[in-house]
Amino acid sequence: MDEASAELPDLAPTFRARLPSDLPATGAWQPGDQRGDRQFFVFGGDRRFALEMGGSLPVLTIAYETWGELNTDASNAVLVCHALTGDSHAAGPMSSGHLTEGWWNDFVGPGRYVDTDRYFVVCANVLGGCQGSTGPASVNPDTGRRYGADFPVVTVRDVVRTQQRLADHLGIARWHTVVGGSMGGMQALEWSVMYPDRLRSMIVLASTAAASPQQIAHSAVGRLAIAADPRFRGGEYYDAKPGEGPGAGLMVARQIAQITYRTDETFARRFGRKTVDPLENFGVWGRFEVESYLDHHGQKLVRRFDANSYIILNRLMDLHDVGRGRGGTRRALANVRVPALAVTISSDALYPPRQQRELVYDLRANGVQCEYEVVDSPEGHDGFLLEHDSIGPILADFLATV
Repeated sequence: MDEASAELPDLAPTFRARLPSDLPATGAWQPGDQRGDRQFFVFGGDRRFALEMGGSLPVLTIAYETWGELNTDASNAVLVCHALTGDSHAAGPMSSGHLTEGWWNDFVGPGRYVDTDRYFVVCANVLGGCQGSTGPASVNPDTGRRYGADFPVVTVRDVVRTQQRLADHLGIARWHTVVGGSMGGMQALEWSVMYPDRLRSMIVLASTAAASPQQIAHSAVGRLAIAADPRFRGGEYYDAKPGEGPGAGLMVARQIAQITYRTDETFARRFGRKTVDPLENFGVWGRFEVESYLDHHGQKLVRRFDANSYIILNRLMDLHDVGRGRGGTRRALANVRVPALAVTISSDALYPPRQQRELVYDLRANGVQCEYEVVDSPEGHDGFLLEHDSIGPILADFLATV
């Protein structure tokens, strides 16, 4: 770290003090770290992987995890696709290799709704991610340096193509189903359009056929929060010491997103107007309990995620449009030839029920057998992660009938 870097202008000191000094410059998994339950599929080398928006990658690594056993005819495989800040650890405990327990722990496992006594479940960290798959924190074989800000733009279609390669590697010609929520739902939808003969069904939770202008606006502000942190250094921060990386910017981006994931009703019930700091000495940087909650989630993400990956995947979601280059949504969905299930959360303000209704309408207009369920919940967009007792039986019943 040079002297000029050490003298970078700071954010409000009172806000900076809310970040622990040991926050890593990046929370990306690195070779040499504990593997946990990760497995790795490496491909390329002889032929570069071309990307939809231009550019290419020389060698790709996809980190993935599996649960259950693949049956003899490979007909029981389920692909679970993760959302923006998820990873391959969909199920399982926290450990030295996994900083959090599985993000869909209540759904995936023996005897659970996605029953691993019955299904062979696969979850892969997406291309551009930071938990073992090739992303900005990875070393670029062409230069011997981390990609950093030079990592190219990737799309949901690029991600699905890497998952298709992984399916070939695992000997899976056809998924029993592809399921995902939010960004994961985008992947499930693209699977059904790009490879309609390679899945028997799809499940889309709290997602959309195309990102809306409001969703893009939310994303833009999150990216700007990261870029505005002087410690982001234009994306070249990997040599920074703990506490000197873009933790503040990533933390704020996560806080902005967290607000869109939940609802006023949830915040009011949980926090009310309680404060952390006493009201008699409440300054401009004093905190309400809801602010402490946002700080907690922001710090938690900084420890396990990478700022550059957040920007790449955030933009990937903006670019999602199943109808792009295919004559529009309705014409694109004419390629879907499998039964579908769409689930929406009644209070979801980020991916509102209207978007799922439009998707269902377009699928049905193309003759697709599409079930539609609205889960009445105050939890907002995060309901697809939290409402396991309501969503789980819907998934289990659908999986049993396709």
